[in-house]
Amino acid sequence: MTRHIYSCPLRWSDMDAFGHVNNVVFLRYLEEARIDFMFRLAPGDGSPLFAGGSVVARHEIDYLRPLVHRHEPVVIESWVTSIRNSSLTVAYEVKDHEGAEQAYVRASTVMVPFNLDTQRPRRISAEEREFLQRYLVPDVDAEALAV
Repeated sequence: MTRHIYSCPLRWSDMDAFGHVNNVVFLRYLEEARIDFMFRLAPGDGSPLFAGGSVVARHEIDYLRPLVHRHEPVVIESWVTSIRNSSLTVAYEVKDHEGAEQAYVRASTVMVPFNLDTQRPRRISAEEREFLQRYLVPDVDAEALAV
């Protein structure tokens, strides 16, 4: 299984009054990893993949254990669990290091490609689908519910 790996630094301001990373900050971490995955790596050959824009339709997060501030970054592993005609689902695990068994957070985001000119959702292009297929590991439970 191919996963996108993103090394995310922790900032002092990420902590809340209880001394651990605030729940809302995890959404920022996921956004950083997703942007690195979809907007920096995809157009590596000058391709316009996802350059037209996309919007978040849904987030789902399971907080598994607290993360306290430290100097070492966390690793966010990302992969695709579903590719539909006009949406995709990205899954994530926030961990200490690549391949670590225990995660701080498991999450998913439903993304909808968006045409900025028309302000309307658009279909996933063949080129985008081909890129996403490299990271696709279908979520069996989610696929069963979509039928």
